[in-house]
Amino acid sequence: MIAFRVRQAAIQDLDSLAELFDEYRVFYGTESDPAGAREFLWNRFEHNESVVYLAEETETGRAAGFAQLYPSFSSVSMRRIWILNDLYVRESYRGRGVGGSLLESVREYAVLTKAKRVELTTAATNRTAQRLYENNGYELEQTFLKYWLTV
Repeated sequence: MIAFRVRQAAIQDLDSLAELFDEYRVFYGTESDPAGAREFLWNRFEHNESVVYLAEETETGRAAGFAQLYPSFSSVSMRRIWILNDLYVRESYRGRGVGGSLLESVREYAVLTKAKRVELTTAATNRTAQRLYENNGYELEQTFLKYWLTV
């Protein structure tokens, strides 16, 4: 069994993270754009706009997956909310606990930062991801309707 570790990513991880991020975007049907992926992540690091957790093989250091959080806030509770916007595990690492370990790191970070909750959205057809989230304590929101305005 391959051993791996999860840690908070730093700007020094940009190249391996950008490769993963590009794979993630392709997984969701976009064109590959390694330079754009790198620039996007660079800007998130440069402006302190997200928190990224990186899972990597312990022995080789090869990137296995990542989770990216964006901050938000609850005005009613006056507390932070973390949006788990991106979670991706390379296909060769799926089913080995990488996703669950990334989610545990996200949970620990939310507790550490005294957040009210972690929120995420996934495709209605992505049953694998839904099972992963539910097996890690996430609950399907059934109270509010979600709207958006494309601009």
